[in-house]
Amino acid sequence: MNSAGFILLIVLTTSLMGSSFAVGKIGLNYMSPLLLVGLRFTLAGLLMGLMVILLKRNHPKKLGDWIRIIIVGFFQTTGVMGCIFLSLRTITAGESSILTFTNPLLVIIFGTLFLGTKYRWIQWFGVLVGFTGVFITLGANLDFQQLGTLFGLLSAVSWAIATLLLKKWGSLFDIWVLTAYQMLFGGLLLLLGSALFEQVHIVLTSVSILIVLWLAIMASIVQFAIWFFLLQKENPGKVSSFLFLAPLFGVIFGWFLLNEQLHIATLIGGAIILVGIYLVNRPQKVNEIDNTL
Repeated sequence: MNSAGFILLIVLTTSLMGSSFAVGKIGLNYMSPLLLVGLRFTLAGLLMGLMVILLKRNHPKKLGDWIRIIIVGFFQTTGVMGCIFLSLRTITAGESSILTFTNPLLVIIFGTLFLGTKYRWIQWFGVLVGFTGVFITLGANLDFQQLGTLFGLLSAVSWAIATLLLKKWGSLFDIWVLTAYQMLFGGLLLLLGSALFEQVHIVLTSVSILIVLWLAIMASIVQFAIWFFLLQKENPGKVSSFLFLAPLFGVIFGWFLLNEQLHIATLIGGAIILVGIYLVNRPQKVNEIDNTL
């Protein structure tokens, strides 16, 4: 793939990731949070599930594998996305995106504590830099007494757990099948949570329908399709290092669509977090590999 095409697709997929925070916050004017995100991923999961069936992708045969997919869906979709949309009730789209995308920093910590994974010194330095950025960002205008801040951090924790589960179980599945059904199961769990734990409200208008369709199709199916295409065509480490663009787009869309204020401490802290995430995802050079052998 030529460099121009790679950059175009990277910008497209990460901007779609970032757009979901601002668009989701607008959607809260029409629907309760768990209902909105549940509809998003149930619809996305149904459409992708139909696609993988029509394409005759390899589906799991064992009950245990389906249970693993449900567990991944619980953390990757129910946990991550449920916490994001709950956070958007009380904090800005930009703040929620910054907190959520600290998950690569948590992957390093959890991977070391629970899986005994060995990481390079530069990745640990990235964790230190990233959490310094979080501290600066929180000092701007976030308040731990706000549930939105806690939900934003919990979304990152849930995403980190899902990432480690995917590293452990991902090779057992066709990646498209896994993506489709974890979204479907996660979406259904969100709808169940909406029915049990929130005062459901929904206002059906052309705008609210468009929001759900954007979140389900563009910010979920299209975004995942481009991301997986890039992972298949390019070095995964190179592709993953650009994930730091997503919270940047989250802040930009929050400013553009919602007129959210860009506090200087939030911008500085966010920029430092981006540097930390880049260091964590930075591909290992050949000479660095040789030195570890």
